[in-house]
Amino acid sequence: METLTLTGRVHSLESFGLVDGPGVRFVVFLQGCRMRCRYCHNPETWATDAGTEWTADELFRRVYRYKNYWGRNGGITVSGGEPLLQMEFVTRLFQLAKAKGVHTALDTSGNPFSLDPAWLGLFDRLMAVTDLFLLDLKEIDSGRHRALTGQPNENILEMATYLSHHGKAMWIRHVLVPGLTDDEAGLLRTRDFIRTLDTVERVEVLPYHTLGLFKWERLGIPYSLSDTLTPDEEAVRRAEELLEVQKYSAAPR
Repeated sequence: METLTLTGRVHSLESFGLVDGPGVRFVVFLQGCRMRCRYCHNPETWATDAGTEWTADELFRRVYRYKNYWGRNGGITVSGGEPLLQMEFVTRLFQLAKAKGVHTALDTSGNPFSLDPAWLGLFDRLMAVTDLFLLDLKEIDSGRHRALTGQPNENILEMATYLSHHGKAMWIRHVLVPGLTDDEAGLLRTRDFIRTLDTVERVEVLPYHTLGLFKWERLGIPYSLSDTLTPDEEAVRRAEELLEVQKYSAAPR
Protein backbone atom coordinates (compact mmCIF):
# COMPACT_ATOMS: atom_id res chain seq x y z
CA MET A 1 0.00 0.00 0.00
CA GLU A 2 1.42 3.39 -0.94
CA THR A 3 2.03 5.77 1.93
CA LEU A 4 -0.10 8.56 0.48
CA THR A 5 -3.17 6.33 0.30
CA LEU A 6 -2.67 4.70 3.70
CA THR A 7 -6.05 4.56 5.43
CA GLY A 8 -7.30 4.08 8.96
CA ARG A 9 -10.62 3.65 10.70
CA VAL A 10 -11.64 6.62 12.83
CA HIS A 11 -14.38 6.52 15.43
CA SER A 12 -14.70 10.24 16.14
CA LEU A 13 -12.91 13.58 16.31
CA GLU A 14 -12.75 16.13 19.13
CA SER A 15 -11.46 19.54 18.14
CA PHE A 16 -10.96 21.00 21.62
CA GLY A 17 -9.64 18.43 24.10
CA LEU A 18 -8.27 19.60 27.43
CA VAL A 19 -7.48 16.32 29.26
CA ASP A 20 -5.62 14.32 26.61
CA GLY A 21 -2.13 15.75 26.91
CA PRO A 22 -0.62 19.21 27.44
CA GLY A 23 -2.49 22.29 26.32
CA VAL A 24 -5.41 22.29 23.90
CA ARG A 25 -5.49 19.12 21.79
CA PHE A 26 -7.22 17.93 18.68
CA VAL A 27 -8.10 14.36 19.65
CA VAL A 28 -8.54 11.59 17.09
CA PHE A 29 -10.34 8.52 18.45
CA LEU A 30 -9.53 5.46 16.37
CA GLN A 31 -11.69 2.39 15.96
CA GLY A 32 -10.77 -1.05 17.32
CA CYS A 33 -9.64 -2.49 20.65
CA ARG A 34 -8.87 -6.02 21.90
CA MET A 35 -9.36 -5.21 25.57
CA ARG A 36 -12.75 -5.50 27.19
CA CYS A 37 -12.34 -3.29 30.24
CA ARG A 38 -15.27 -3.74 32.58
CA TYR A 39 -15.57 0.03 33.03
CA CYS A 40 -14.89 1.08 29.41
CA HIS A 41 -16.73 4.30 28.55
CA ASN A 42 -16.32 3.81 24.79
CA PRO A 43 -17.41 0.19 24.08
CA GLU A 44 -18.59 1.29 20.63
CA THR A 45 -14.90 1.61 19.67
CA TRP A 46 -14.18 -2.11 20.21
CA ALA A 47 -15.16 -3.33 16.73
CA THR A 48 -12.30 -3.13 14.23
CA ASP A 49 -14.54 -3.01 11.16
CA ALA A 50 -16.61 0.03 12.17
CA GLY A 51 -15.93 3.75 12.08
CA THR A 52 -15.17 6.04 9.15
CA GLU A 53 -12.29 5.40 6.78
CA TRP A 54 -9.81 8.26 6.31
CA THR A 55 -6.45 8.56 4.61
CA ALA A 56 -3.78 9.91 6.93
CA ASP A 57 -3.22 12.87 4.64
CA GLU A 58 -6.91 13.78 4.50
CA LEU A 59 -7.19 13.50 8.25
CA PHE A 60 -4.16 15.69 8.88
CA ARG A 61 -5.51 18.36 6.58
CA ARG A 62 -8.73 18.32 8.61
CA VAL A 63 -6.89 18.41 11.93
CA TYR A 64 -4.46 21.14 10.93
CA ARG A 65 -7.28 23.59 10.31
CA TYR A 66 -7.50 23.96 14.09
CA LYS A 67 -3.83 24.81 14.67
CA ASN A 68 -4.62 28.35 15.84
CA TYR A 69 -6.45 26.95 18.88
CA TRP A 70 -3.50 24.92 20.12
CA GLY A 71 -1.20 27.72 21.22
CA ARG A 72 2.37 26.94 22.25
CA ASN A 73 1.68 23.80 24.30
CA GLY A 74 -1.10 22.01 22.42
CA GLY A 75 -1.19 19.64 19.48
CA ILE A 76 -2.64 16.34 18.31
CA THR A 77 -3.52 13.31 20.44
CA VAL A 78 -4.49 9.99 18.91
CA SER A 79 -6.58 7.81 21.22
CA GLY A 80 -9.07 5.00 20.81
CA GLY A 81 -10.05 2.36 20.88
CA GLU A 82 -6.43 1.28 20.70
CA PRO A 83 -4.25 3.27 18.30
CA LEU A 84 -1.46 0.68 18.28
CA LEU A 85 -3.74 -1.54 16.19
CA GLN A 86 -3.30 1.01 13.37
CA MET A 87 0.37 1.88 13.80
CA GLU A 88 1.27 2.61 10.18
CA PHE A 89 -1.69 4.97 9.83
CA VAL A 90 -0.78 6.82 13.04
CA THR A 91 2.88 6.96 12.02
CA ARG A 92 1.97 8.65 8.74
CA LEU A 93 -0.33 11.10 10.54
CA PHE A 94 2.38 11.97 13.06
CA GLN A 95 5.02 12.31 10.34
CA LEU A 96 2.84 14.95 8.73
CA ALA A 97 2.36 16.64 12.10
CA LYS A 98 6.06 16.74 12.91
CA ALA A 99 6.81 18.21 9.47
CA LYS A 100 4.66 21.17 10.60
CA GLY A 101 6.18 21.32 14.08
CA VAL A 102 3.05 19.98 15.80
CA HIS A 103 3.33 18.23 19.18
CA THR A 104 2.11 14.61 19.02
CA ALA A 105 0.74 12.41 21.79
CA LEU A 106 -0.48 8.80 21.79
CA ASP A 107 -3.06 7.63 24.33
CA THR A 108 -2.71 3.85 24.60
CA SER A 109 -3.33 0.86 26.84
CA GLY A 110 -0.21 -0.79 25.42
CA ASN A 111 -2.08 -4.03 24.82
CA PRO A 112 -0.76 -4.78 21.29
CA PHE A 113 2.88 -4.18 22.26
CA SER A 114 5.23 -6.98 21.24
CA LEU A 115 8.98 -7.58 21.23
CA ASP A 116 8.62 -9.48 17.96
CA PRO A 117 11.24 -7.84 15.67
CA ALA A 118 8.80 -7.19 12.83
CA TRP A 119 6.23 -5.56 15.12
CA LEU A 120 8.90 -3.66 17.00
CA GLY A 121 10.29 -2.25 13.76
CA LEU A 122 6.92 -0.63 13.05
CA PHE A 123 6.63 0.59 16.62
CA ASP A 124 10.09 2.18 16.51
CA ARG A 125 9.01 4.23 13.48
CA LEU A 126 5.94 5.42 15.37
CA MET A 127 7.94 6.08 18.53
CA ALA A 128 10.32 8.34 16.59
CA VAL A 129 7.50 10.77 15.71
CA THR A 130 5.61 10.60 19.03
CA ASP A 131 6.47 13.28 21.57
CA LEU A 132 4.43 11.92 24.47
CA PHE A 133 2.87 8.59 25.42
CA LEU A 134 -0.19 8.56 27.67
CA LEU A 135 -0.04 5.01 29.03
CA ASP A 136 -2.88 3.44 31.01
CA LEU A 137 -1.68 1.13 33.77
CA LYS A 138 -5.02 -0.39 34.64
CA GLU A 139 -3.87 -3.04 37.15
CA ILE A 140 -0.38 -4.18 38.15
CA ASP A 141 -1.25 -7.81 38.91
CA SER A 142 -1.50 -9.84 35.70
CA GLY A 143 -4.27 -12.16 36.92
CA ARG A 144 -6.40 -9.28 38.15
CA HIS A 145 -5.62 -7.36 34.98
CA ARG A 146 -6.94 -10.26 32.91
CA ALA A 147 -10.11 -10.40 35.02
CA LEU A 148 -10.57 -6.65 34.59
CA THR A 149 -9.77 -6.33 30.88
CA GLY A 150 -9.73 -9.83 29.37
CA GLN A 151 -6.00 -9.46 28.62
CA PRO A 152 -2.70 -10.00 30.49
CA ASN A 153 -0.40 -7.09 31.28
CA GLU A 154 3.18 -8.39 31.02
CA ASN A 155 3.69 -6.87 27.58
CA ILE A 156 2.16 -3.57 28.73
CA LEU A 157 4.75 -3.31 31.47
CA GLU A 158 7.40 -4.25 28.90
CA MET A 159 6.22 -1.34 26.77
CA ALA A 160 6.60 1.12 29.64
CA THR A 161 10.13 -0.13 30.25
CA TYR A 162 10.93 0.03 26.54
CA LEU A 163 9.74 3.62 26.31
CA SER A 164 11.81 4.53 29.35
CA HIS A 165 14.94 2.90 27.92
CA HIS A 166 14.46 4.89 24.72
CA GLY A 167 13.99 8.21 26.49
CA LYS A 168 10.35 8.71 25.53
CA ALA A 169 8.24 10.95 27.72
CA MET A 170 5.28 9.30 29.45
CA TRP A 171 2.25 10.22 31.43
CA ILE A 172 1.00 7.28 33.50
CA ARG A 173 -2.73 7.02 34.10
CA HIS A 174 -4.58 4.75 36.52
CA VAL A 175 -8.36 4.44 36.66
CA LEU A 176 -9.43 4.10 40.31
CA VAL A 177 -12.30 1.60 40.58
CA PRO A 178 -13.57 0.91 44.12
CA GLY A 179 -13.11 -2.75 45.00
CA LEU A 180 -11.05 -3.48 41.88
CA THR A 181 -8.08 -1.17 41.39
CA ASP A 182 -7.96 0.77 44.66
CA ASP A 183 -6.30 -1.70 47.06
CA GLU A 184 -3.23 -0.35 48.84
CA ALA A 185 -0.98 -3.29 48.00
CA GLY A 186 -1.71 -2.98 44.30
CA LEU A 187 -1.21 0.78 44.31
CA LEU A 188 2.11 0.39 46.08
CA ARG A 189 3.24 -2.22 43.53
CA THR A 190 2.23 0.21 40.78
CA ARG A 191 4.21 2.96 42.51
CA ASP A 192 7.25 0.71 42.75
CA PHE A 193 7.03 -0.10 39.06
CA ILE A 194 6.71 3.56 38.11
CA ARG A 195 9.83 4.24 40.14
CA THR A 196 11.78 1.98 37.76
CA LEU A 197 10.89 4.26 34.82
CA ASP A 198 13.12 7.25 34.04
CA THR A 199 10.89 9.28 31.74
CA VAL A 200 7.57 9.60 33.57
CA GLU A 201 6.55 13.26 33.57
CA ARG A 202 3.13 12.94 35.14
CA VAL A 203 1.00 10.43 37.06
CA GLU A 204 -2.78 10.79 37.04
CA VAL A 205 -5.49 9.05 39.06
CA LEU A 206 -8.73 8.99 37.08
CA PRO A 207 -11.84 8.31 39.21
CA TYR A 208 -14.16 5.60 37.89
CA HIS A 209 -17.44 6.92 36.53
CA THR A 210 -20.53 5.55 34.80
CA LEU A 211 -20.95 8.20 32.11
CA GLY A 212 -20.63 5.55 29.41
CA LEU A 213 -23.16 3.14 30.91
CA PHE A 214 -25.86 4.16 28.42
CA LYS A 215 -23.59 2.98 25.59
CA TRP A 216 -23.39 -0.52 27.07
CA GLU A 217 -27.16 -0.57 27.38
CA ARG A 218 -27.62 0.68 23.83
CA LEU A 219 -25.25 -2.01 22.52
CA GLY A 220 -26.95 -4.71 24.62
CA ILE A 221 -23.75 -5.58 26.50
CA PRO A 222 -24.18 -6.64 30.15
CA TYR A 223 -22.48 -4.16 32.50
CA SER A 224 -20.98 -5.83 35.57
CA LEU A 225 -20.18 -2.70 37.59
CA SER A 226 -23.63 -1.13 37.78
CA ASP A 227 -23.51 -1.17 41.60
CA THR A 228 -19.99 0.28 41.83
CA LEU A 229 -19.87 3.85 43.13
CA THR A 230 -17.56 6.63 42.01
CA PRO A 231 -14.65 6.92 44.50
CA ASP A 232 -14.94 9.84 46.90
CA GLU A 233 -12.38 12.62 47.20
CA GLU A 234 -10.60 10.95 50.11
CA ALA A 235 -10.14 7.71 48.17
CA VAL A 236 -8.72 9.63 45.22
CA ARG A 237 -6.43 11.66 47.48
CA ARG A 238 -5.17 8.48 49.15
CA ALA A 239 -4.46 6.84 45.78
CA GLU A 240 -2.63 9.95 44.60
CA GLU A 241 -0.54 9.84 47.74
CA LEU A 242 0.35 6.17 47.29
CA LEU A 243 1.22 6.68 43.62
CA GLU A 244 3.31 9.75 44.48
CA VAL A 245 1.36 11.97 42.10
CA GLN A 246 2.79 15.09 43.73
CA LYS A 247 6.32 13.94 42.86
CA TYR A 248 5.54 14.44 39.19
CA SER A 249 3.32 17.52 39.40
CA ALA A 250 6.18 19.91 38.73
CA ALA A 251 7.47 17.97 35.73
CA PRO A 252 7.27 19.50 32.23
CA ARG A 253 3.83 19.37 30.56
